[in-house]
Amino acid sequence: MAGEIRYDQAAETPVTEGLRPEVGEAAAVGADVAAMDGMGCHAGAAEMEAAARAAGNSEILDRYAADYPQGPHDKPQSMCPAFGSLRVGLRMRRVATVLSGSACCVYGLTFVSHFYGARRSVGYVPFNSETLVTGKLFEDIRDAVHELADPERYDAVVVTNLCVPTASGVPLKLLPNEINGVRIVGIDVPGFGVPTHAEAKDVLAGAMLNYARREIEAGPVAAPERGRSDRPTVALLGEMFPADPMMIGAMLAPLGLAAGPVVPCREWRELYAALDCGVVAAIHPFYTAAIREFQAAGRKIVGSAPVGHDGTMEWLAAIGAAYGVAADRIAAAQNGFGQAIKGALADNRIEGRITLSGYEGSELLVARLLVESGADVAYVGTACAKTEWSAADRDWLEARGVAVKYRASLEDDCAAMEAFRPDLAIGTTPVVQKAKELAIPALYFTNLISARPLMGPAGAGSLAQVVNAAMANKARMDGMKEFFEGVGTGDTAGIWEGAPNLRPDFRAAHQKKLEKAAKAAQAEAMI
Repeated sequence: MAGEIRYDQAAETPVTEGLRPEVGEAAAVGADVAAMDGMGCHAGAAEMEAAARAAGNSEILDRYAADYPQGPHDKPQSMCPAFGSLRVGLRMRRVATVLSGSACCVYGLTFVSHFYGARRSVGYVPFNSETLVTGKLFEDIRDAVHELADPERYDAVVVTNLCVPTASGVPLKLLPNEINGVRIVGIDVPGFGVPTHAEAKDVLAGAMLNYARREIEAGPVAAPERGRSDRPTVALLGEMFPADPMMIGAMLAPLGLAAGPVVPCREWRELYAALDCGVVAAIHPFYTAAIREFQAAGRKIVGSAPVGHDGTMEWLAAIGAAYGVAADRIAAAQNGFGQAIKGALADNRIEGRITLSGYEGSELLVARLLVESGADVAYVGTACAKTEWSAADRDWLEARGVAVKYRASLEDDCAAMEAFRPDLAIGTTPVVQKAKELAIPALYFTNLISARPLMGPAGAGSLAQVVNAAMANKARMDGMKEFFEGVGTGDTAGIWEGAPNLRPDFRAAHQKKLEKAAKAAQAEAMI
């Protein structure tokens, strides 16, 4: 698909004729995993994976193992990974989303999706032990998809298997490729195969790009709703603050280029426009499946992002080189934005030591911006895996003495915070909680840092206000720690009227019982 995309200018909806894939043999359904229902990815990753492979899902798990190498833990430490793919589907217009999984998992996912602003229903196909083992669950999913596939309402229906259906081999690949012109996209997002919710976004984005690429190869497709750009475009890979794509577009204009769609996209036809680009900017470097689809379409990939002065200069040069832009035009673009970025950085200084961690995939970019703003960034931890598209950011940070940790665990992040004793800890919810227990000012990365502009001149001063305000709270944190010292921990946990009645003799007797039981268990194990 390396050539020109053919658009059907007369069509209001994409042309889908001739897109029937080979169905292949039915996957094994009915593995005995009913006992795991309700336990999700915490049922034991090894047992769930073994069941999934026995049920015929080895190919999927092998691909996930290659795309998303596991870290030190066998199950996610953040929210359920499927939240990432669920969010991608819910943010797309004219796309219906259906979940197949344990009721408790589906409840949690729908709750958090609405907490984060989803304004549409999430479909759910329930099951019990009988329907799971007999294969009736797949028939129920198929019936639900046929009922949903209304071309007046939807361009696509996304069906997602959670842990238990994946482990039992529910074969979503046997669903029809399309029904009444509505595309059917089936994906498996088990917690024992996809380490983070950020990478689950890539699972669905990659599946949709694959579908769209095959549509393009089959014949003309519908043009983007807003028409095609009169300049070559750069597709932007990774969710970002809404102002960032506009800022990137302004920086690309002097090169004679335009910003293309942001992937994950907001509507189906944007997938065609994204594949119509010549270069893809891997703003978030963990989109392995999406990058594979762009490369299969013959598109070039450029890593990093236009953050800070150095990052912007390097990124503009890399994009220009990928498109073969003349050196003088690249220099003009760099000169046009370089001074503005330097000025914004100089006017918004950050003084203090910071540790930073998160699971969004943009942690290294934020760290670069903090360093150029004057901060002493001691540690950067990201829950995502190491890829070649983050190499430039990693090398830049390590050259300035920053410790960079991929597949960082909660234990890694907390240990770094306790070791470096920063003026500010930026991290996930449990990291922020631990920091506040230690009277260290802290900010939640997802809601307070990644939800801000980062690119170009607009991003250069965007972090200083919130970061400096948080660090200024150190005296308040010390006062609160002193006031509440000893409350709610150890023997004082809970609510008391007066001092707790301590019985160290009971505690000592109970400890002896525990030690005796441990010795007995050890002796039995030796036998």
